[in-house]
Amino acid sequence: MDANNVTLFLAQNSSRFPVESLPIIKKKLEEIDEQRFFLASTQEYRDPIVVLIVSILFGSLGVDRFLIGQTGLGVAKLLTCGGLLFWMVVDWFIIMDAARESNLEKFLRVV
Repeated sequence: MDANNVTLFLAQNSSRFPVESLPIIKKKLEEIDEQRFFLASTQEYRDPIVVLIVSILFGSLGVDRFLIGQTGLGVAKLLTCGGLLFWMVVDWFIIMDAARESNLEKFLRVV
């Protein structure tokens, strides 16, 4: 793929992926064809800050876990009222990394 497109993709989305995975993402983007690049760039990658805000506001309902595609954990969190609020508070500290990992998994499935 064109180096300018790869640089633009990374500039727009680097905060949505784990920092240690950025060289891997760059390498994968350089190797793929135009069609897969289009698919990768049109994916909806969740902003970790938005996921954190949702977690603070609606974490006891499991909305944050549903948002990043972890349906099973979302249901469990919903049924336990956020793990009796303990799980909800723990998620405030780990949900941003979970959102970045979820975005990375989504990216790797496409490419």
